[in-house]
Amino acid sequence: MWNRLFLALSVLAAVAAASRAADFKPVQCEGNYKFHLQGVCRSEDSLFWCFTSELVKTDSEGKIQKQIPVPGHHGDLAWHDGQVYVAVYLRKADRAEGEPESWVYVYDANDLALVTRHPAVEAVHRAGGIAHHDGRYVIVGGLPKGLEENVAFEYDAHFKFVKKHVLASGYTNLGIQAAAFADGHWWFGCYGDVLLKADESLGSVERFAFDGAEGMVPLSAGRFLVARGGKVPDQGYTGRLVPARTDPERGLVIEAEAKP
Repeated sequence: MWNRLFLALSVLAAVAAASRAADFKPVQCEGNYKFHLQGVCRSEDSLFWCFTSELVKTDSEGKIQKQIPVPGHHGDLAWHDGQVYVAVYLRKADRAEGEPESWVYVYDANDLALVTRHPAVEAVHRAGGIAHHDGRYVIVGGLPKGLEENVAFEYDAHFKFVKKHVLASGYTNLGIQAAAFADGHWWFGCYGDVLLKADESLGSVERFAFDGAEGMVPLSAGRFLVARGGKVPDQGYTGRLVPARTDPERGLVIEAEAKP
């Protein structure tokens, strides 16, 4: 009996490992888009790509399953419990008189129908990215020139504001663009090949030279898919994902560039 149980568990573990390995490969998002890639997130079997004014759902191979136009500046996004959460900045033309600029838009992961939206008035420099971990959401955004500390805004599961976290990051161009939680840390991608890695409490920050600004998708321990945008002349912008691994000295490193 125990031998059969052990064998069954071993088979399940092998299947799970094979599934994870299959996910750890480049993915090209189908289609071309008017604006550049802002972020990517992942459910159990789908990928969600944000191209500023278009939200796209694909399968794990990058084939489009659903695509919708979206208002304002839709930035980096996160998947949790059947819904997709997007950090959104509404320009003046996109919002009613007196409405805040920064929001979190919540979409149904099945059909991308808008479920609700939450104001994020604390993100005074425009919401640009969001990540989820352990019942809380962290929103990041812009950073005016001259400031040497980025800020992460923490919200509870109902988007009630909890705390403002000041990150000893140094200046980063336009703040933080993308966020993710993996391996016990928050990961923040910034323009200019800057990657920030913060502990779970957001109390300490490491800084690395790596480009994660267009999105980071955690997989199994130590593995990510990192977004890379492109542009086809006269056709539009594109998006793809490339495998990367954690590295103690470099933060993340693209798999093809990793040392054997």
